Amino acid sequence: MAELDERDAVQLHQEDVDIKGRENELTPMGQYLNSCGFFLAERHISIQSQLEVLEQLVDLNGAGRKSCPLCPEEKFKACYSHKLRRHLHNLHWKVYVEFEGQRMCICHLPCRNLKPSPGGDQTSGRHVAHYHCVVCSSTIARKTDMISHLKRHVNKGETESGQAYEIMKELGTNVQLLPNHTTPQKSDTYFNRKMKSNRQLVFCALAVLAEERNPVECLDAFGATGIMGLQWAKHLRATVRVTISDISETCVKMIRENCQLNSIRVGGASPGAAGPEELAAGEGDAIATVEVAKMDANVMMHLRSFDYIHLDPFGTTVNYLDAAFRNVRNMGIVSVTSTDTGSLYSKSPNVTLRHYGCHIVRTEYYRELAARMVVATVARAAARCNKGMEVLLAVALEHFVLVVVRVLRGPTQADEAAKRLRQLIHCQWCEERVFLKRGSLVDGQYTSQLPCHCHGSMPGKTAVELGPLWSGPLFNTGFLRRMLFAAVQHSMEDIQALVKTLICESDCTTLKSFAHGPSALANQVECGVVIKTLERAEDSGKRKTGEESGSIVKKLKSEASLEHPAFYYSIHRHSIKGLNMPKLNKFLQYLTEAGFRVSRTHFDPTGVRTDATLEQFKAVLTKYSVPSYAGNASAGHQGGPATENPA
Repeated sequence: MAELDERDAVQLHQEDVDIKGRENELTPMGQYLNSCGFFLAERHISIQSQLEVLEQLVDLNGAGRKSCPLCPEEKFKACYSHKLRRHLHNLHWKVYVEFEGQRMCICHLPCRNLKPSPGGDQTSGRHVAHYHCVVCSSTIARKTDMISHLKRHVNKGETESGQAYEIMKELGTNVQLLPNHTTPQKSDTYFNRKMKSNRQLVFCALAVLAEERNPVECLDAFGATGIMGLQWAKHLRATVRVTISDISETCVKMIRENCQLNSIRVGGASPGAAGPEELAAGEGDAIATVEVAKMDANVMMHLRSFDYIHLDPFGTTVNYLDAAFRNVRNMGIVSVTSTDTGSLYSKSPNVTLRHYGCHIVRTEYYRELAARMVVATVARAAARCNKGMEVLLAVALEHFVLVVVRVLRGPTQADEAAKRLRQLIHCQWCEERVFLKRGSLVDGQYTSQLPCHCHGSMPGKTAVELGPLWSGPLFNTGFLRRMLFAAVQHSMEDIQALVKTLICESDCTTLKSFAHGPSALANQVECGVVIKTLERAEDSGKRKTGEESGSIVKKLKSEASLEHPAFYYSIHRHSIKGLNMPKLNKFLQYLTEAGFRVSRTHFDPTGVRTDATLEQFKAVLTKYSVPSYAGNASAGHQGGPATENPA
């Protein structure tokens, strides 16, 4: 017995030595997988890198009949070399799944038996053709299933390719991206390239605040890859103190690596964050310092006070608004990015009511409806903390709704903001709309406040009550002008046209002073003068007293424009059948000549924001439209008043 035990021990030791010796023969991917524990045994013979290696399993140069190494005897009988070589090439080598230079050929050996049927009449000894996974050695029957199986290994980071990061550069900032960065359900470090305009708008808003107070303590509450906070630190430098937080350990690790990639130092640990202070770059090489914390966003905002807070979760932001306004400093800024477009754009009304406490329907102005709904939700969250707010900008595009507000501390300011929340009366026939006047009697005759006459000429109820919504202005002209200057200063060409449209929309004017050319440069110089005036009026590095804060509020109110018209109308939505409409710029000119305030809107490229009623809007549109059947005879009069048909 002792001799047998000794032999067993020697045999086990020899097998262990053989396995360790084979590690040097593995490819780099194989060595990585072996270190992770995936290669506990020798790789299956169906996984080869070259056809010659597969043919070497059988001595094809020898004489006599030979069996296939990947098929049982009952499936493929022994044959001569030329026939076996053709069999290996056509049946096994061509039908493969390739992964990192390795081909997983189809295998017919009894590695995977067919499951018996419930009746128990399954033929015994029947096997299923399958593939052996190069990562975990599991057997998969279908080729498409094996491809999906390998993708899951990559998404989980269990292969070399899963750790091969993609380097992406945006606004001079480099970040590493995982291969699955576009799938938020499978990746913690989610990155959306389509949100570039959103990141640049937030950057410009922070840059404007950095000109008002120095330094600005800012928080990127949902760091993910850390791209936004790193852009703040890299370009604004000493004027900001950036904190990036995320609840995911993977994201925190990625953010620290991206800091090192951009020569940014990782500063001291935040309250509640584990781990000592570590430096991602040398003292001499670091261009800025960023604080990285693994913490829930609500906890972080309750523990510390900030001057600027940006919320950009995946979906709705309503769960984080109370914590954001709890500790944000007076005259600070909170920016909110909502990406739950299904509930914002009236696709899921039940979710909208649950999250935002608002009843809406699908309308032609659904994007502005979404923006006013988000602003109303932000205003209620601020009022619960005895704080008011001033809307600096509200942008609603295809993928997101961005709202930037300035916080005004005090119950009086909270009451003023709460008074802006009103119900909206919407006509379902002509889509005319008007905000319900405060103090209206509850008599059910809301339709009498609509300028249209659909309630008198149409049977039944024609109007619906929507809201509550924000009825105040959505833009601050002075703030937008300084944002434009910041966009030009940091070479953000992508959003300059959008900011110019927002400025014209806030002024409700069609002035072309923001077109490209010398006039644009003159406007930028004007923006620079405004910023320098603010710099001279404030002492950098000091918190403002109550008297100083009051003077800043007055200055900001003087920058704000008059309230623009509440909504806009789409020129194509209200076109008249049989008439050719004038060009949009011409139509804006006609409305201006008629005495109305008009401008284009970023919500809709065919929309016109005006203080004219829908009836007046249609009257001007009809007046300057030309019958479509007039042909070439009226081509020279395109854009002129429409004449009556002599017939």
